[in-house]
Amino acid sequence: MKMRPYEHPEALYPYHDWSLLEDSYQDENNQRSESVFALGNGYIGMRGNFEEGYHGTSGTSVTGNYLNGFYDSEPIVYPEGAYGYPLRNQAMLNVTNAQIMELIINGHTFHMNTGKVHRYKRELDMKGGILHRMVEWESPAGHLVLIRIQRMVALQHKHLAAIHYEVTALNFEGTVVITSVMDGEVIRSEATDDPRLGGGNTEPNLLIEDVQHSESLAWMKQRTRYTNFVLATAMSHTLHSLSESRVTKKLDGERISVQFALPVLQGEKVALTKYISYHTSKDYDESELMNRASDVLQMAEGKGFEELAREQQVFLEKFWRHADVEIGGDPALQQGIRFNAFQLLQSVGRDGVTNIGAKGLTGEGYEGHYFWDTEMYILPFFTYTQPEIGRALLEFRYNTLDKARERAAVMSQKGALYPWRTIDGEENSAFFPAGTAQAHINADIAYGIKQYVQATGDDEFLVTKGAEILFETSRFWADLGHFNPTRGGAFCIDAVTGPDEYTAIVNNNAYTNLMVQDQLRYSYETAGFLREQYPEHYQRLALEIGLTEEEIKGWLHAADHMFVPFDDELGIYAQDDTFLSKQKWDFDNTPADQYPLLLNFHPLVIYRHQVLKQADLVMALFLLGEQFPLEDKIRNYNYYEPLTTHDSSLSPCIHSIVSAEIGDLEGAYSYFDRTVRMDLDDINRNAKDGLHTAAMSGSWMSIVNGFGGMRLYDGMLCFSPTLPSQWQSYRFKIVNKGQLLDIFVTREGVEYTLLEGSELEIRHKGHKLTLSPQTSIKVPAEVILGRAAPQ
Repeated sequence: MKMRPYEHPEALYPYHDWSLLEDSYQDENNQRSESVFALGNGYIGMRGNFEEGYHGTSGTSVTGNYLNGFYDSEPIVYPEGAYGYPLRNQAMLNVTNAQIMELIINGHTFHMNTGKVHRYKRELDMKGGILHRMVEWESPAGHLVLIRIQRMVALQHKHLAAIHYEVTALNFEGTVVITSVMDGEVIRSEATDDPRLGGGNTEPNLLIEDVQHSESLAWMKQRTRYTNFVLATAMSHTLHSLSESRVTKKLDGERISVQFALPVLQGEKVALTKYISYHTSKDYDESELMNRASDVLQMAEGKGFEELAREQQVFLEKFWRHADVEIGGDPALQQGIRFNAFQLLQSVGRDGVTNIGAKGLTGEGYEGHYFWDTEMYILPFFTYTQPEIGRALLEFRYNTLDKARERAAVMSQKGALYPWRTIDGEENSAFFPAGTAQAHINADIAYGIKQYVQATGDDEFLVTKGAEILFETSRFWADLGHFNPTRGGAFCIDAVTGPDEYTAIVNNNAYTNLMVQDQLRYSYETAGFLREQYPEHYQRLALEIGLTEEEIKGWLHAADHMFVPFDDELGIYAQDDTFLSKQKWDFDNTPADQYPLLLNFHPLVIYRHQVLKQADLVMALFLLGEQFPLEDKIRNYNYYEPLTTHDSSLSPCIHSIVSAEIGDLEGAYSYFDRTVRMDLDDINRNAKDGLHTAAMSGSWMSIVNGFGGMRLYDGMLCFSPTLPSQWQSYRFKIVNKGQLLDIFVTREGVEYTLLEGSELEIRHKGHKLTLSPQTSIKVPAEVILGRAAPQ
């Protein structure tokens, strides 16, 4: 089912290099725009809701405010249960809405659907990290106002968000009333039959305990129904006006409001800055929450919105210095790649106790769960641009290792088994064929550790945390697999599901076996490294987990005897023991409206066919590329690519990378094109439920690993760049062991520049290059023409 060349629809948002702009308003676009205009700082996430709400347009908006890692845990009801099924489901909560700002002009309430809107613009500034909104509005009585709103979620202050609300009276004098509201009554999403969304529930998960306001702030205390976590939401205000205001404070159930009534003259401007803080008992003792909230709000008031905005810009300048990708000659893709990087930063947890959900902090799809997406798609972006964030993501796995041990015990296995979907480390996947059976997540995490340590040189993480993860997950594999006499004594792994969720519960999934083989060898090497270089740490860890030399040698023995199914007639690796014996899916007679297949066919119907949801063996060709000759990659890719539906948003980027490596640049470009603007063009028609974080980071990989041909083999950066015919040039940067490398590819050739660091050795198409500080090495175009597998 080869993906047809992707044709850009008419732009949903105009192409701008550093911003996202909306210059017209239609109710039907609300939910999509609320996702793409979302703000976050890795802890707080706010959808791009209008501050005043949506008058008379019920159902066109999903108001969303989220805290990374803050959840409630409801019982899962199974009509037919079984031993070992997860008993509770964790769901990220939509928390107290403190975005609300209401405006009344001489008795008339401002809404986009009342009066007249003469001008409207909303802009997400990716350099400044501010969401701007401008409306020129005429009330039903003819009063004309200019409203300017700036919103931020502070990247340098985990618990802080702010809104600056400015009103100018254009043709009248009278009274302007601005009401700031905090509402604890949250409407939960309804249940659907789409497994990508949450289960839905009508009862509230946040129960009100206290609502108060003082002279300086208003606050609300709530408690989760099942997990007993406490949430403290607080707000304070700074008024900017030459006139005296009348302030009215009101408590109404779960709604707190502070109203400012201001006299204005024609041409006069008044403004109100609102500071918002969220704190929970997941992070701090319950008794500390209100003092901490007060401290944050006082700090914010002392700085003021302008200073906070300056801090935001400085933070982003540092981020873009490492993470920016420049594409010459394609404004659509330039905007897309920057938008993706910006949203990844806004959604990623940076504290070691949170992670990044499949939808980030932009919506409630997948209930805020963390998946393998982190290590396989998102971690590479941060490892090579913001390695400190990469480490924090891996620290989350270390901090949940005990729960992975518990899960392995439930599954009657030794060691540790990481959950397929989780928030706090417990398995949340109620559909085990495409959940718990995807044990490859253990090997994915190990691969992420290996890549991170080799790219950063962070041996301290490996010694103190990473090695323990490696050893416990390797112990799981050694126990799960067996030496099969019917396979000549080869090590086999049975009853697993690989990345392709359209093929479930199989023996010897090739991707899984290959990744486990790589993990077991790396774990063996890591044990030797610790034993020689850090003997005290090694002895301590071995004693703590009962590790023996015999067990370590067993890992290498299993790796050396790993069974990987191969079909001699076709000359390809079989996806699993039985995949190639199944009937191929009838793509010719499957209408376009029957995709994705999972929404239109029973799982068993899909399981009986050769059909893939996403890259499986093809993904192994990329991740373990040094193990496969180019001819093998071509044969395997050409077999599996036509069978792949790309019903998963994770799929196109991997196919783009491998297409580029085997020389199919048009195919690579087509897949990349579909990945990079997946949300901005709403390709899958579900951006309303939240953005696709794995596809976003996958678009970065498509450039860096695909067109740039970057690989990390034995700790050395290798490049094999090529230039799509649609582009004039592209540029990206890579952080490697604290050094910053700039790669600039044009029609004239490729230029490598070491921007920061002392000296760096890399490979270009197999040839060693040694880079000195602040100097460039240029490779002419004739050397980059064509395609060879990275050496």
